[in-house]
Amino acid sequence: MTTTQSDTAISVRELRQAYGDFEAVRGISFTVSPGELFALLGTNGAGKTTTIETLEGFRRPTGGSVRVFGVDPFGQPAALRPRVNAVLQHSGVFEELTVAETIELARDLAADPLGTDAVLETVSLADKAGVAVRQLSGGQKRRLDLGLAILTRPEVLFLDEPTTGMDPEMRRETWRIIGDQVADGVAVLLTTHYLEEAERLADRLAIMHRGEVRVEGTLAGVVAERGDRIGFRLPDRVRSEDLPRLPGAELAIDVREGVPWAVYTVTGAEVASRAHRALGPLLAWAQERGTTLERLELRGASLEDVFLAVADGSLSEIPGN
Repeated sequence: MTTTQSDTAISVRELRQAYGDFEAVRGISFTVSPGELFALLGTNGAGKTTTIETLEGFRRPTGGSVRVFGVDPFGQPAALRPRVNAVLQHSGVFEELTVAETIELARDLAADPLGTDAVLETVSLADKAGVAVRQLSGGQKRRLDLGLAILTRPEVLFLDEPTTGMDPEMRRETWRIIGDQVADGVAVLLTTHYLEEAERLADRLAIMHRGEVRVEGTLAGVVAERGDRIGFRLPDRVRSEDLPRLPGAELAIDVREGVPWAVYTVTGAEVASRAHRALGPLLAWAQERGTTLERLELRGASLEDVFLAVADGSLSEIPGN
């Protein structure tokens, strides 16, 4: 996706962030447009939270630049405060207040806030209005954090692990709320350890490792680069060296529940036909030998495949899409 200065809500250019001699972020770049959700993923310690904190104005970059609507966010200048909000990893609410009191306090500090009832209904906390915050579950506190963030009608929303502690049903409901914000034109930068969350929500994504962006693009583009998978249980009396060579495919032997599996990773420029071209010779080989390919499966790569390849160092970079 190509963006210009006029339609860019968030701009990160060659950002570097160091703590003494340790460089936590090493020259990363990306943009986010209004009405777009960009997921920033990464291994533990990759630099995601440092990047978010810099964009929120809590840290001055060691090098490079960050801009929100063209403005340097360091120190949270008045020009940005009404336009930006966030769900941080750690809540800053007063535990002694009730849920409704917490929302009312936030409304007193906002220029054009949503109504209390509207916020409670949106994040499904209407039945907890009179309950003290300290009595909420972890997932309910995250829903309150999200309610406080959208209360101000932000144009940019930073979400740092927003669904931690939620059950699957509430997580999906939260995805709907976030999706509604994006549909309303909000630029959202999301960090999450839930890969399914990024798959469901992200227009584009990047995966960081050791302070660098190793992969960036659309979900479809990123996973397409990792190829398709053809797998089956390795037949009895068939050795790995007996298996056929398939066009554009690399063979590996995995172990699943103590049983060896043959897995071909098929890559190549012709994404639409590459798996079909490899599968034909495999089936012909099996027919010639009279061999049954038990539990034969064909699937595209997943975001998890890409993430694990980044984490173990077997994938260093995929060009942006």
